[in-house]
Amino acid sequence: MDLTRDQVEAAVRALRPDMFDFAYWVPEMAKEYRVTSVLYSVVSATAIAHDLSPGSELGVPPPGYPSSKVLFRAHDAHALSSLSIFYKRLYHRMTTGLMNCDIISMRTCQEVEGKFCDYIARQYQRKVLLTGPMLPDPEKSRPLEDQWSSWLAGFRQSSVVFCALGSQITLERDQFQELCLGMELTGLPFLLAVKPPKGAKTIQEALPEGFEERVKGRRVVWGEWVQQPLILAHPSVGCFVSHCGFGSMWESLMSDCQIVMLPFLGDQILNTKLMTEELEVSVEVPREETGWFSKESLSAAIISVMDKDSELGSLVKRNHAKLKEILVSPGLLTSYTDKFVEALQNLLNDTNLE
Repeated sequence: MDLTRDQVEAAVRALRPDMFDFAYWVPEMAKEYRVTSVLYSVVSATAIAHDLSPGSELGVPPPGYPSSKVLFRAHDAHALSSLSIFYKRLYHRMTTGLMNCDIISMRTCQEVEGKFCDYIARQYQRKVLLTGPMLPDPEKSRPLEDQWSSWLAGFRQSSVVFCALGSQITLERDQFQELCLGMELTGLPFLLAVKPPKGAKTIQEALPEGFEERVKGRRVVWGEWVQQPLILAHPSVGCFVSHCGFGSMWESLMSDCQIVMLPFLGDQILNTKLMTEELEVSVEVPREETGWFSKESLSAAIISVMDKDSELGSLVKRNHAKLKEILVSPGLLTSYTDKFVEALQNLLNDTNLE
């Protein structure tokens, strides 16, 4: 990215755009050419507020941080190593951009992260514009692939567990096997979509001994991309086990599935705390002292929300349903987009008057 600076500057000088998106050195360049710079964050406001506020320390909430629940705990130590690398390599770049841009914009909404957005506005003394989650229109997407729609059709409503851990997570072989065995231990049909573990070229070569024979027909482990939102929308899917990346977080909220969190990286931990402890719409898989999960803890977390007699399952389902009802209320999310565009237009008009 840094090597493109001369090319970007030449384009800005020639085109004089109205606005410019974010790289940490763009605000400095934009001011030189009287161009307004807008930092558009596609990670959660929660993570920005906790980890990228002025004076932040590794894993420690900054002064005035607006939540006593969305925090790192002792058992989250496994994520702090990745966060430490982020601090060494990217913290200065990110905070430089936040401090020097004219406007901060965020892919979120007040109903979910409002107090974190307000905190960021105070910390950086910048206007914060929200776009909403910017999810694709499901009516305009391709239909679910036949192999999945046909397979899922063979199960009763809300009975299938779908697990996906995103494109960033590559498990160790033993943890991949623990994940497979934990899903098997639930006794429920499942679709597990993860990358092959470290040291394996394919999913099949890394599966636990005898696993394929034991789960044949009712369970699938898949090592390639899947249409996650469409799978979540299928009536047979009743539970989503997720790493709680920010995109997956929104997709889980917009579904009717029970939500189980298995986070790995720093921002995923904070997203999980937001969902599990602040909003109480999901449960988190407990970690061992080593920082890893066990097949028993994974299975127990899934069963805790899938058991129809579970008090915890009933609680998170009610809270999830209430929040989803708000998010899907007519015009709510599109109004965020409309207001965002209107705010940018007003900003340009004000700039032109100057």
